Amino acid sequence: MTISRRAMMAGTVGLGAAFAFRPLSAQAQTEAGEGYMRTRIGDFEVIALSDGSVQRPLDAGFVRNAPLEDVQAALASAGLPTDHVTNSFSPVVVIADGRHILFDAGFADNGPDGTGLLAENMEAAGIAPGDIDAVVMSHLHPDHVNGLRRSDGTLVYPDAEIWIPQPELDHWMSDERMNAAPEGARGAFRVVRRVLDGYPEGRLNAFAPGTRVAGAIDTAPAFGHTPGHTVLSVGEGAESFTFIGDAAHIPALFVANPDWQLMFDMDPDAARESRHALLARLAEQGGLVAGYHFPAGTIGRIETAGDSYAYSTNG
Repeated sequence: MTISRRAMMAGTVGLGAAFAFRPLSAQAQTEAGEGYMRTRIGDFEVIALSDGSVQRPLDAGFVRNAPLEDVQAALASAGLPTDHVTNSFSPVVVIADGRHILFDAGFADNGPDGTGLLAENMEAAGIAPGDIDAVVMSHLHPDHVNGLRRSDGTLVYPDAEIWIPQPELDHWMSDERMNAAPEGARGAFRVVRRVLDGYPEGRLNAFAPGTRVAGAIDTAPAFGHTPGHTVLSVGEGAESFTFIGDAAHIPALFVANPDWQLMFDMDPDAARESRHALLARLAEQGGLVAGYHFPAGTIGRIETAGDSYAYSTNG
């Protein structure tokens, strides 16, 4: 797996040897390119794409319920730096039944330096914005929803239907909840409104987590990170692909230690319960997996590792 020089300069070099970009040996039709990884399973294709990455200094608040030295030890054991974490942003395109379906939208041109690479990496993978038939959102945090609309107000995917979990809309579009939030937390509400207010009639679709959307995508609730956080999947059993969104962030920390609570989880206890249940199910079924903040452009599997779990990209 190779990443464009621009993406490397954005910080992907900090991922370390433990998460080098290795193709899935069990998938005969895996293709790696500049900022993307494509694989076929069953009757569908999965293309994991990089929207870039940023580095965040590691401090005691990043994991709410673990000592900083334990977090640093987990990073070190995975061959990762211990003074910062690399936060990758990795949307996914699934091609199923002849339709191109994007999972989460990245930043477009609304993000920090080192992000906004999705368009060029989609192009490298042979996908144009006009090819996208549907965008299915795992949740509406700014790094996921900003990419639906550029900073000048134009739509990135004007012909695509947009699918959003109903509990996410209920939360982020609520004036009562926005007004009750601390001022520092209201920016996320404003981003959602910037993106969704005035969206063309008929393009936005709300769904109940647990239903099928966009013709082929199964959804399942994984609440806690946000009130309506939802995982997305296609296929069944070992011939399936699941996009876990933000149910677990950096694998070396939150897959390996599912009890750890990320500072961005809005309901940490619910997020922990969702993470445990999800990782157990994925390890049992053996299908392909990607996460929005997993190492950029990778597709792998969740495996049991003693009494915990690991993310593997080479089997």
